[in-house]
Amino acid sequence: MEAILAGGCFWCTEAVFQRVKGVSEVIPGFSGGNIKNPPYREVVQGRTGHAEAIKIIFDPEIVSFKELLQVFFATHDPTTLNRQGYDIGTHYRSAIFFTNEEQEKTARELIDNLNESGSFSNPIVTEVSAASGFYKAEDYHKDYYNNNREQGYCQVIIDPKIKKLMTGFKQLAI
Repeated sequence: MEAILAGGCFWCTEAVFQRVKGVSEVIPGFSGGNIKNPPYREVVQGRTGHAEAIKIIFDPEIVSFKELLQVFFATHDPTTLNRQGYDIGTHYRSAIFFTNEEQEKTARELIDNLNESGSFSNPIVTEVSAASGFYKAEDYHKDYYNNNREQGYCQVIIDPKIKKLMTGFKQLAI
């Protein structure tokens, strides 16, 4: 099964979901925009309307879509519009690009439940829209964290997200 999520920088989301049981592949790319096959340089300049996103290939017998979303909401800030920390722009927006009606229903129900429970101090602004295409990013983005763990961005921004997965979702973490 497939899920397409955007939670800011795709280096971060790729690194987190590569460490979830039942996930067989995580592909960094772009979704939610208005041109086909956008290059990274155009996306980050805000010219295409795309978000940095990941396509997750997963086994629903091992990890459910809802569990993936729970990890997603716990490892990024879904309450900030068009930004994640210092990363600012529409390409860093929080979004769920559903591939079927069940994914849409699950996403909307979880967002409602999280908002009602007060899990976040501000309302969730995550976009929920139909997947209209996913375009793989250039190869140098693939496995970015795994290949660059010594870089400051990886240590300061991505490591804490992985720690949240490992401590908050022990049953799902590899």
